[in-house]
Amino acid sequence: MSIELRGLEAGYARDVSVLNRIDLVVDDESIVTILGPNGSGKSTLLKTIMGYLRPTAGSVHIDGTALERTPVHQRAIRHSVAYVPQLHNVFGPLSVRENLELGGARLPRRQRAERVAELLDLFPQLGTRVGQRADSQSGGERQVLAVARALMTRPRHLLLDEPSAGLSPLMLNNLFGMLAQLRIEERVTIVIVEQNAVQSLAISDRGVVLALGRVAVEDAAASLLADERVAELYLGGAVETLVGVDVDADEPEQPEGPADVS
Repeated sequence: MSIELRGLEAGYARDVSVLNRIDLVVDDESIVTILGPNGSGKSTLLKTIMGYLRPTAGSVHIDGTALERTPVHQRAIRHSVAYVPQLHNVFGPLSVRENLELGGARLPRRQRAERVAELLDLFPQLGTRVGQRADSQSGGERQVLAVARALMTRPRHLLLDEPSAGLSPLMLNNLFGMLAQLRIEERVTIVIVEQNAVQSLAISDRGVVLALGRVAVEDAAASLLADERVAELYLGGAVETLVGVDVDADEPEQPEGPADVS
């Protein structure tokens, strides 16, 4: 296994959990999509895996190693984890090349240059804009740049938070095609938090639906694509039938801040 969560609980306020006893295994070199309504804990899950949030209970394991006391930068370096947030994921005033070089800042200069060249080959749309400012690129191009920069150090685990947010249908298809290619060519394990369920599940091995901070449904991606319960969740259906609880009974209110708890 690559990533394992055991009884994971985490949140932003004392005694109020956003994640409630999450158990999840992500196999090595697989793609797993995390789905669920706003406020279900999807982004919180990625932040806890990366170490931006400390669990209040349970544990995060990467390749069998417990990471409770491992800070973010050590998760990136020692355990080869990279995280791409939904917003503010590139340095706008810097060029495309400079963004990539910054992602590989800890690499020796020659190795960094070689890796930039490899990624420009892997993402040819960046190669034609390598000298342009990142903030002059379209939303889709910035997303590709953010993913490419995260790959500079050849991470074995890639965490993506809403990578398709704001993309056109064409860029959406290109992005998911790129991620499917990455898994094969870079041999990377990918965990995607995503609202575009159909496109993301189509490239995934497994899918997980969160509701009220709990794993409501977990199954093979192909099975989830055909699961009416997932459609109910997205259409505002009976969430309580998924998690096996009454939503209105003894359920703590979700904290109002920070705003990004999806």
